[in-house]
Amino acid sequence: MEAAETFHYLDQEPFSFACHPALPCFTECCRDLKLILTPYDILRLKHRLGLSSGDFLDRFTETRLSEHRSFPGVLLTMQDDERRTCPFVSPSGCRVYEDRPGACRIYPVGRASSMTKGQPENRQFYFMVRESHCRGFQEPTRWTVESWSANQGLEIYTFFNDLWAAIITHKGSLGPQEFIPKKLQIFFMASYNLDQFRQFVFGSKFLQRFDLDRETLGTIENEDEALLKLAFDWLNFALFREKTLLIRKDNG
Repeated sequence: MEAAETFHYLDQEPFSFACHPALPCFTECCRDLKLILTPYDILRLKHRLGLSSGDFLDRFTETRLSEHRSFPGVLLTMQDDERRTCPFVSPSGCRVYEDRPGACRIYPVGRASSMTKGQPENRQFYFMVRESHCRGFQEPTRWTVESWSANQGLEIYTFFNDLWAAIITHKGSLGPQEFIPKKLQIFFMASYNLDQFRQFVFGSKFLQRFDLDRETLGTIENEDEALLKLAFDWLNFALFREKTLLIRKDNG
C-alpha cells in the first residue's frame, strides 16, 4: 500500500486498537492489497459465497509462483478501479466479515512462526503493523495478543495455516526434476481446489491404496475441514514421503 508501515515486536505488552465506521480511515486497509489466500481462507470464502472451489478460484483469484520452492500461491484479485479495492468491501465495511481471510482477521497484528527440529510445537512471534493512515490505534480499547486472537476467532485459522506452512516450508526434496511439475499440480489441487480433491479421493484408486476408517470416510465426504486435513496429510505423503497416511495391507 502507499501508506508507510512500521513494525513493532509484541511480547506481553497490551496495545490499543479499534476499527469502526466512524473512523475516517475506515476500509482504507481494504485496497491495493497483495493478499495471499491460504487453503483455509478459500474454504471459508467459497462457502460464504455459495461457490465451488473452482468457481471461486476463477472469479476472485490469480495464481503466482511463491518464494517457497516455486509452489503456486493464490492471491485475491483486487477490483479494476482507481483504488484497487477488495472485491468484498463496501462503504459499510466487509461483506464477508465473518469469513474474512486470516490476514485481514489478525490485522493490525502480524504473526510469524518457526518450527525447530525435535520440538513438538511452533514458536510464535507477534508484531504490530502500524500504517500511517490508520486511526484505530488512537482508540481506547485495550488488547493483549491472546485477547485479540480470541476476539477475532483466529484459533481455527492458525491451526490450518500452520499445517499448510509446514508443507510449503518443508526442507525435504521434491525428488527428480521430471516429477516436480506433476507434484506442483497435485499441490495446487489439494491445497486450493477441495471440490476437485474430493472427486479425486472418491473417484480414483485413492481409497484402494490408503486405509481410511469408516468414520473418516463419512466425515470427509461431507465436511470440508476434515477433507482439508486429509489433503494436507496426503501432500506430506505424496511430496515428501512422510508417513502421514496408512497404506492398505493388500496394497503394500
